[in-house]
Amino acid sequence: MTKSHDAEAQRSVRQIRLAAQLPRCDGLGLNHLTLAALIWLETNHKAVNALNVFPVPDGDTGTNMLLTMQAAFREIKGSRELNVSKVAHAIAQGALMGARGNSGVILSQIWRGFARGLGNAEAFDADLLVHALGTACETAYRGVVKPVEGTILTVIKDIATAAEQAVAGEPEQRDLRQLLAVCAKAAAEAVARTPEQMPLLKQAGVVDAGGKGLALLLDGMLRHLRAQPLDIAEVAEIVPLDLAAVGAALDAAEPGQEWEVVLDFRPRGVLHLPTLYRRLEQIGASIQVGEGEGLYRVHVHLLRTRRHEPIELAEELGTVVKVHMENLLDQMNDTRAPAGGAEALPLSAVKPGQLAVVAVSPGLGLSRVMASLGAAAIVSGGQTMNPSTQDILQAIGDVPTDRVIVLPNNKNIISAAIQAAEMTVKQVRVVPTRTVPQGIAALLNLVPDGDLETVQACMERALAAVQTGEVTTSSRSANVAGVAIQEGQFVGLHNTQLKAAGDALAAVVLALLEEMQASQHELATFYYGADVSAEAATAMAAQVRTDYPNLTVELHAGGQPHYHYIFSIE
Repeated sequence: MTKSHDAEAQRSVRQIRLAAQLPRCDGLGLNHLTLAALIWLETNHKAVNALNVFPVPDGDTGTNMLLTMQAAFREIKGSRELNVSKVAHAIAQGALMGARGNSGVILSQIWRGFARGLGNAEAFDADLLVHALGTACETAYRGVVKPVEGTILTVIKDIATAAEQAVAGEPEQRDLRQLLAVCAKAAAEAVARTPEQMPLLKQAGVVDAGGKGLALLLDGMLRHLRAQPLDIAEVAEIVPLDLAAVGAALDAAEPGQEWEVVLDFRPRGVLHLPTLYRRLEQIGASIQVGEGEGLYRVHVHLLRTRRHEPIELAEELGTVVKVHMENLLDQMNDTRAPAGGAEALPLSAVKPGQLAVVAVSPGLGLSRVMASLGAAAIVSGGQTMNPSTQDILQAIGDVPTDRVIVLPNNKNIISAAIQAAEMTVKQVRVVPTRTVPQGIAALLNLVPDGDLETVQACMERALAAVQTGEVTTSSRSANVAGVAIQEGQFVGLHNTQLKAAGDALAAVVLALLEEMQASQHELATFYYGADVSAEAATAMAAQVRTDYPNLTVELHAGGQPHYHYIFSIE
């Protein structure tokens, strides 16, 4: 970066923070505001993650929005661009490609509409900002098939309305600082009203997570303008860890992560935790940092090719004392792979012109099942680890045919899949599978040489015949849909709806089967998760056969995290 650019950047910061009036904002100004928004969201994203309607591992809204914003800012990091519309379009493109989960996709549409609203402007004033916010709102609503109020959509609508009313009614609101304060206040008030608009939020005692994330972005920008700190509120606690318990933080691999690295290091100076978290999140997932006896322990899951990067980061910050690495995929295999490497998935060999299926899978065992049924590409992801639009788009591009069907297999991934389908020149159809068993049912209807629309229709019809059960652990106490649950209890979901809870895993499985009227079906297929042993799963299957002699019970190692069992009845 040149001295002239440094001077220009410093001038922009002084103008934004110190000028008596802020009538306009150029590209550098938007760059600084976007970084501030990102840092503030990063500081508070765990609080957003805690706002789950259902007390089970869901899409991690805060993480999804953070990853989307990180992808957006990478497009302008270090940029010297003064043209605000060019900066906004770069942000929108980054957000589009990095969008994860429903909240991330909607956030990317907000940025897309904002950029469109700016047109080709060199800078924006109050009037143009109002116009851009209005376009952002319209674009976000258009991108959702069935808009629901009491969500992030309502928050952006209230922001746009408040900005328009402020500029029309108060001349002093043409100062961008004052206008942004109005927008931030409107966002906070809109978030506070979301429980009144969505009964489930009120019942669970939370506000909408996506709306809260958007409000934090505006609040971060406003804090920057007011020279307030962005990295000291809601900082993740440093929990003392047992330094002898290597890797005790998590027992199972997360989707898309291949290796676990746990290292201890002694920093040379004062350690800035938000910066450490930010850099670790660029490397991997399942991040935990603990402190004990003057040492910091870092725990992270990452791809095999990146397993040395945490060590390099720790050496940059201090002295590495101890390192432990472990192959998580090897842990998840119920049978050992042959010498020379991990077992390859039996992906379908697709010829040009044939139909190819791109499927999202949360576990290695489930990936094997999908591959054996004809999937040509597997995208790792699921609960708490939604793949990005770019991940799905790349998988679509990698298959050697122009006719593709995408199976998201999770309600939080459908939006990203649709967005990816719209960005490719290939003929792509998204079958809206909300669960893994639905995805498997769809694969059973794959005809590689069939007509795209006909096969899509057959797959979608098959979804209605599948009843899905999922058993996980409650992340907090709540009373949802008439079911009272305590933190740490096992909970059962029927077609993603909470239906059972209890202290014993087997009892919850059986209660869920009763709720699903298993006595009226013929086949039950169980996929046990990474934290369930083969012996325990076999015993569970035997109990189901005893209680439901009408059922033929099939059992497979799914390898999925968070969910002890995923099963279907037909």
